[in-house]
Amino acid sequence: MGAGVVSAEGVELEYVGATGRRERGSLVDLWSVPFESVRPERRFPAFRGQGNWCGWYWSVTCGGHVGYESWLERDRLMLLDFDPLVTGMASQPFRLSWAGPRGKRIRHTPDFFVRLADGTGPVVDVRPDERIEPQDAVKFAATAAACPPVGWGCTRVGTPDSMLMANVRWLAGYRHPREHCARIAADLVQAFADGGGLLDGARRVGDQIGVLPVLFHLLSRRVLAVDLRSGLLSADTRVRLGIAEEGGGDAVASAAAAGG
Repeated sequence: MGAGVVSAEGVELEYVGATGRRERGSLVDLWSVPFESVRPERRFPAFRGQGNWCGWYWSVTCGGHVGYESWLERDRLMLLDFDPLVTGMASQPFRLSWAGPRGKRIRHTPDFFVRLADGTGPVVDVRPDERIEPQDAVKFAATAAACPPVGWGCTRVGTPDSMLMANVRWLAGYRHPREHCARIAADLVQAFADGGGLLDGARRVGDQIGVLPVLFHLLSRRVLAVDLRSGLLSADTRVRLGIAEEGGGDAVASAAAAGG
């Protein structure tokens, strides 16, 4: 069966549930499993001479660690964690397999399964165009064909915008709830109700040492917002109310479905 004619009915899915038990069945029968809560299909080893960097990223969205197998996957995790449309995610969530040419089984483990606020579940692979080998292209195409019939989105993303990523990495260090102070946060929302420079607004609220971590936390949670693509965060960066205060749409396209 070639990549172009792979159907959901012909795809087998394996995963490890939250209890550690391995399950197997047809994609059409298992699609409703909450894959954002399963265990990784494989480990994230670290050893001398390793060509890629594996590790665990602590996600505020998940309230725990999510694994990654490269710096690029780690960056994508940060973007997913930053995206207010994302309510859950799992790394290496399951293994798909289907019959290839001459009956040989082809296997593919997507990088992430993402749960969005509307209940949909995109499958995300992380791979730049220049690093896709022919056999990888077959797997990505087959996965993209099998997912829509069961209601899943499917996307492959590459290297994100460098300016956006630099700013998100900085803000990621302030996402933990320990950086929040309700009193200072309320004052900051009031200070930036009509917009203003980052440092000027922080100074109007109080001592920078105590105020700036809370300000960065509010930026990371999208209560306050800035243009993350136009330049690095600085004293003069213009800050405004974010989507949590305005009730508007997402200011940055969903990281689960956008390459940048």
